[in-house]
Amino acid sequence: MLATGRVLQNKNSKSQTDVHGDPVGLRSGSALLVPGDPAPYETVNTGGAARVLLVCDHASRAIPATLANLGLPDAALDRHIACDLGAGDLTRSLAQSLDAPAVLAGFSRLVVDCNRALDDPTAFLAVSDGDIVPGNRDLDVAAKALREQEIYWPYHQAIEAQLDEYRLNGLTPALIAIHSFTPFYDRQARPWEIGVLWDKDPRIPVQLIHRLRDSGVVVGDNKPYSGKHPADFTIDHHGEEAGLPCVSIEIRQDLVRSAEGVAQWARLLGKVLADILADDDLYRPRDRENLI
Repeated sequence: MLATGRVLQNKNSKSQTDVHGDPVGLRSGSALLVPGDPAPYETVNTGGAARVLLVCDHASRAIPATLANLGLPDAALDRHIACDLGAGDLTRSLAQSLDAPAVLAGFSRLVVDCNRALDDPTAFLAVSDGDIVPGNRDLDVAAKALREQEIYWPYHQAIEAQLDEYRLNGLTPALIAIHSFTPFYDRQARPWEIGVLWDKDPRIPVQLIHRLRDSGVVVGDNKPYSGKHPADFTIDHHGEEAGLPCVSIEIRQDLVRSAEGVAQWARLLGKVLADILADDDLYRPRDRENLI
């Protein structure tokens, strides 16, 4: 599989091997995060009054300094392989418009994909969209464990801590994940402006699809991806397993690449979601078995 990927050369790669010939930061037993690295997660508007938590699994393109860009050139980290372009800014803007708290992942999906179960082979990609990721080749158990302990679990623990704040106040919150998708895949244009991804819980997604379509938005119902696919760990783990009303929203990346685009779609999504979230019946806890 690696042979089919494009090798992207990092022009600043002279110091990427240590005296043992191992990639810097990948040798088992070394510390991962160092001073100057971002935190493993970002929280926004933690005192927000809305009964919804926003999350963004692929908000960041950051790579820990010890991983030396994973052997990739800087230009690769500006592409969709590193993060969901525009999704972080849209999440932050929605947090303000809805007055909702948000938790955003602090590192690139290339380091570890926070929206995957750790036993999913796509959690640590050695090839992403045809590009070889040198720093992810032949990762041993200890190297993966560092990323899990210092990045993956702190992010998910931050989500759970925010959800616990609602529970401590006797409230059942909704959970909404924000993602973005490329305008083209395999040379085929994707016509949808927004995708609404869901599995067994129709409480938010069915209303959201209808309201967005009524507003003239081209909406994909479980397109371009499906919420029924197992590669949806955050919503499955924190939302569906707890019986919370939940949904994943995918927005096409060309629509949120500018500040103006982010503001426009945050206004539209914010208005539609606010109307849905205002219904008290939405928050009645339900067992997974009682959903469709």
